[in-house]
Amino acid sequence: MKILIADDDQQIANLLQVKLQKEGFTVNWADDGEKAVELALSYDWDLMLLDVMMPVYDGFQVLKKVKEVKPDLPIMFLTAKGQEKDVLHGFQLGAYDYISKPFRPAEVVARVKRLQNLQG
Repeated sequence: MKILIADDDQQIANLLQVKLQKEGFTVNWADDGEKAVELALSYDWDLMLLDVMMPVYDGFQVLKKVKEVKPDLPIMFLTAKGQEKDVLHGFQLGAYDYISKPFRPAEVVARVKRLQNLQG
């Protein structure tokens, strides 16, 4: 499974990358919204882990741009924007899942594995 992490916080991205790679996933990272859209549209990904608050494009804008071209790409938000209106907005835009920061890395891995099992 190939996963794109889009988060401007390098510590969080590194933590997720290490945890996911230990589970056998291939992981790449974009540190702003523009790079996230570029990478998302340039390669075949099985999942995108997306922060909302990023430079250039925020995560909601990234999701819209990516879903226009790749409507079937599952996108899971991992963000500090955990208010109900933000969560609902994310799902309305087509998010597969929404996890608020701070998160438990083991829970993220479990949700990724659940998606992998659903995809077969």
